[in-house]
Amino acid sequence: MSGHAITRPAPLAVLELLKPVTWFPPVWAFLCGVVSVGVPLGDKLGEIALGLLLAGPLVCAASQAMNDWADRHVDAINEPNRPIPSGRIPGQWGLIIAWFWTFLSVLVGAALGPVVLAATLMGITFAWAYSFEPLRMKADGWWGNLTCGVCYEGLAWVTGAAVMLGGNAPHWHIFALAGLYSLGAHGIMTLNDFKSIEGDKRMGVRSLPVQLGPERAARVACWFMALPQVVVIGLLAHWGAPWHALAVTGLLAAQFLAMPRLLRDPRGQAPWYNAVGVLLSVIGMMVAAFAVRGMPA
Repeated sequence: MSGHAITRPAPLAVLELLKPVTWFPPVWAFLCGVVSVGVPLGDKLGEIALGLLLAGPLVCAASQAMNDWADRHVDAINEPNRPIPSGRIPGQWGLIIAWFWTFLSVLVGAALGPVVLAATLMGITFAWAYSFEPLRMKADGWWGNLTCGVCYEGLAWVTGAAVMLGGNAPHWHIFALAGLYSLGAHGIMTLNDFKSIEGDKRMGVRSLPVQLGPERAARVACWFMALPQVVVIGLLAHWGAPWHALAVTGLLAAQFLAMPRLLRDPRGQAPWYNAVGVLLSVIGMMVAAFAVRGMPA
C-alpha cells in the first residue's frame, strides 16, 4: 500500500460523490413535464437530451456534491465510507466539484431558454440554502424536505414542459400537478431520514424522525405522500380525465395496502417502502402527465 497521501480524487470517487442513483426522481419528473404539454417529440430530441442532462447529471448531481461537503462531519458518524469522510475526495475537492457543477448547470439552463434558466437558478439556490449556513434548511425536516420536494419534482417537471415549449412557461394545469407532487415528495424525503437518526441527533439536524420519533414521522410521511394524490385524483376527474383519475386511485389504493408494513417498523421497512410505495406514486405522476397532455390553458 502506497504511503503517498491522495491529492486529487479518482473519477470513480467523483462519480460516487455525484450519486447517479439520486438522479432518477428529477429525470422522471422532467419526463413527466415533457409528456404533459402534448408537443410531439419530433424536432425536440436534442433539447430533451440536454434537459435530461440538466435535471439529473448536472443540477441534481451538483446538489449531492454540495450536501456531502456540508455534511462531511455528520457523514463521518453516519456513513464514514462516503467519498469525503473516507478521504477519497481529499482536501477542498468536494467544494470545488460542487461549484464547478453549479457553473455547468447554469450554462446549460441558459441554453434552454429563460424559464429553464429561472428554474435552474431557483433549484441551485435552494440546493445551496438546503445544505449550507446561514439557512441550512435541511437542519429542520419540515422546511428541508419541502425544499427537496420542490427541486426534485416541481422544478424538474416545469423544466421538462418549458423545454418542449421552446423555453416558454407551461399552462397552469402543469404548475398545479408539479406543485402537488412536490408536496408528496416531502414524505419521500422523510423516508430517507430514518437511516441517519443517531448522527442527526448528535449533529443537531432536526429531521422529522428526530423531532417526532420514528413512528409519528412515518405516519406524517404517509399523509404527505397520500393527500396530494387525493387532490390530483379530484383535479383529473374535474378536468375531464376520469380514466386517468381511476388509474391514480388504483395506484394510491395499492400504496395504502403497503403502508401498514412501513408503520409497523419504520426504520426497518423504510427502504422497502421506498422501493414499493414510492414506485407506485411516481407511476401515478406519469399517468397524471398523460391526462393533461395537450390540455388548453
